[in-house]
Amino acid sequence: MVMAQHATITFDTLQYAKRLQKAGFTEVQAEAQVEIIKEQVEAISSRIDGSLATKQDIAELKRDIKELELKIVIKLSGIMGGMIAVAIAILGFLIKLH
Repeated sequence: MVMAQHATITFDTLQYAKRLQKAGFTEVQAEAQVEIIKEQVEAISSRIDGSLATKQDIAELKRDIKELELKIVIKLSGIMGGMIAVAIAILGFLIKLH
């Protein structure tokens, strides 16, 4: 199975800092806010990476399920064929006894 690509969350820190400054924050306050948000975005991104399935993951899982279904059908067909053969042999034996 192919490993999923990493999820990426983008965050425009410069735009965010400018908006904070426009709203009345000082440059120091805006930079502090940007760093806090940036750390949170990175923390969230690292958690998401290992826990979300991609479309490719789902497609591979569907393929694996179909392959497993086919193997089960083939195995059951063999078992049923064997059971039918045994039943016919028993029936033939019982007919000869009668």
